[in-house]
Amino acid sequence: MDYKGILFDFDYTLGDATEAIHQAFVYALTTMGYPAPDRESVRHTIGMVVSDAYTLLTGDATTEGQEKFYSLFHPVSGTLQGQGQVELFPGTVELLSGLKAAGLSTGLISTKNVTVLQAVAEVKGLSGLLDVLVGGGTVQSHKPDPEGLLWAMDKLGLKREDVLFCGDTTIDAETAQNAGVDFCAVLNGTTPAEAFSAYPSVHISPDLWDLKSWLGV
Repeated sequence: MDYKGILFDFDYTLGDATEAIHQAFVYALTTMGYPAPDRESVRHTIGMVVSDAYTLLTGDATTEGQEKFYSLFHPVSGTLQGQGQVELFPGTVELLSGLKAAGLSTGLISTKNVTVLQAVAEVKGLSGLLDVLVGGGTVQSHKPDPEGLLWAMDKLGLKREDVLFCGDTTIDAETAQNAGVDFCAVLNGTTPAEAFSAYPSVHISPDLWDLKSWLGV
């Protein structure tokens, strides 16, 4: 393995915050007068920018509506996730520990607000296993814009050929493509393997144990 840094998406790649996110969606949307969304509908929006998820579920693309929704959603989602209402996928700690033991740089590139990302990393014991966290508030543009991934690479002193980005959605695949780095799909989320055929990838992992084995750590 020639990589010097392995960077990850978080939701449905390393962890599952569906319950916290669903509760926050229910609170925000019902407060705004919308019907409560079912869990599965919310689940399929995870990984998107929250304002885009709101628009997808309601049809309201106004800035006013998106901002109102976020002001209601973020405190609830952030509090619940910061309290630990997030489950790590099997193999997460072992994978990150193996990468650190091998001397590789690691980090998260997420659409999740960076303060929430930091709280989740802390409460789940991942802070010491991650060198950089990039989320909403770190950079101006969200995935699939490569700004966050490139920002992390610059902070870590990594070149494009040094990096593998791992994620569970085609948004992640497009982000890697836009940044000019290798991509590995992780099938922990709602996106099936065949959806990644439109994007270059070096590997498709059914789970994190497979990814750990493939990386040789």
